[in-house]
Amino acid sequence: MTEFTPFLSLAGGALIGLAAVLLMALHGRIAGMTGILASVIPPLSPDWGWRAAFLAGAIVAPVLLGGLFGDVVGFVSPAPVPWLIAGGLIVGVGVYFGSGCTSGHGVCGIARLSPRSIAATAVFMASTAATVFVIRHVLGGL
Repeated sequence: MTEFTPFLSLAGGALIGLAAVLLMALHGRIAGMTGILASVIPPLSPDWGWRAAFLAGAIVAPVLLGGLFGDVVGFVSPAPVPWLIAGGLIVGVGVYFGSGCTSGHGVCGIARLSPRSIAATAVFMASTAATVFVIRHVLGGL
């Protein structure tokens, strides 16, 4: 279990919101990480430059902040690596058929009051709750 970090979580959420607002205000684009990532993998989109810079910032900023403040929340998963890979593939399929990821729908779509994004986020959250319930209470907390 990860320790409770309300101030880091609040700061992280504020930075994600700020990045989404700035991207929309300055480029007229939605900060959906999957769509941004897909456009920097060949074949490259014509506007791949800002997309690569956005992704680099999403990777470098937490590393810099961790170095400055020395407060990094580690990640350890008890799940076997093949399960993590399978989970990633399942999420990828969901992103494809859901026409977007949690950042695009949950952060940006809900802020724009998009009915499709509100429905997609409700499905994400319900699926997450069901998955946690099954893993912890039906399968015995693998």
